[in-house]
Amino acid sequence: MKDIRIIFMGTPDFAMTILKHLVENKYTIVGVITAADKPAGRGRKLNESAVKKYAHSQNLTVLQPTNLKNEEFHKELKSLKADLQIVVAFRMLPKVVWQMPQFGTFNLHASLLPAYRGAAPIHWAIINGETKTGVTTFFLDDKIDTGEIILQEEIAIANEETVGSLHDKLMVLGADLVAKTINLIAEGDTITKKQPELEEKSAPKLHPENTKINWSDSIEAIHNKIRGLNPFPAAWTTILNDGIEIFAKIYAVKKEEEEHQHTIGQIITSKKEIKVAVNNGFIIINELKLAGKKRMNTKSLLNGFTFSENSKML
Repeated sequence: MKDIRIIFMGTPDFAMTILKHLVENKYTIVGVITAADKPAGRGRKLNESAVKKYAHSQNLTVLQPTNLKNEEFHKELKSLKADLQIVVAFRMLPKVVWQMPQFGTFNLHASLLPAYRGAAPIHWAIINGETKTGVTTFFLDDKIDTGEIILQEEIAIANEETVGSLHDKLMVLGADLVAKTINLIAEGDTITKKQPELEEKSAPKLHPENTKINWSDSIEAIHNKIRGLNPFPAAWTTILNDGIEIFAKIYAVKKEEEEHQHTIGQIITSKKEIKVAVNNGFIIINELKLAGKKRMNTKSLLNGFTFSENSKML
């Protein structure tokens, strides 16, 4: 069963963990496709993807095409004689690529499809206050995240869950689901389920406009947004302090529900605490990063930074 020849496609840590699970469980990986090296940091040194680093450590064949429609790449792919291709956190593939192996190509997506198709499913599940999510394997087709579902596994989202903690849970769950999916395909036991055309909830790319905190939102919505973006890319805001605007990223918070007379966005501080007045309560900030400073807990920040009496979040 495990003699099935597999090409694995992926780039970040999430994908690397899935690949590692397959290698350690003796699946036959005949090739790994990952993103081209990119310059990073001040020295603009070329940075290799997590998948590439791991693949090289296991002496696996690695291809890094810049153009997935390139005929030379297609020839290299064919020469690997794969029976099945697996995609985890990679780019959209042209039809000629995903149709190439006899068993086709399946994708692992970090949501319960058809909900949260798109680039950031883990973030948006938390931002939207979901109480459950999961992982889905599905066969690729012409559109994004719309192919026939093979398997799904569900997981609860805890009240204080962050995108960081949920990402790690789904990574482990996803590794098991990918292995189960390969076994089903190899045994010829695959029964797929067609996805409905419409989707109620999507997971678009994150950008500065949709990661900014709106302090006029409900206390629940603000709390969900901050934990749904912690630690990456982090929810952001502007602090008005003594007439100066300061860019800040907000990480760990708690919500405190109570009636008050403060204006929305007002910052209330003590020696150890930063609170922001919102509708029906306060957001207590435990960890943040001001522009030009490192990420730190509230107590450390307050040791060297003073908020004016009229400071507020914009």
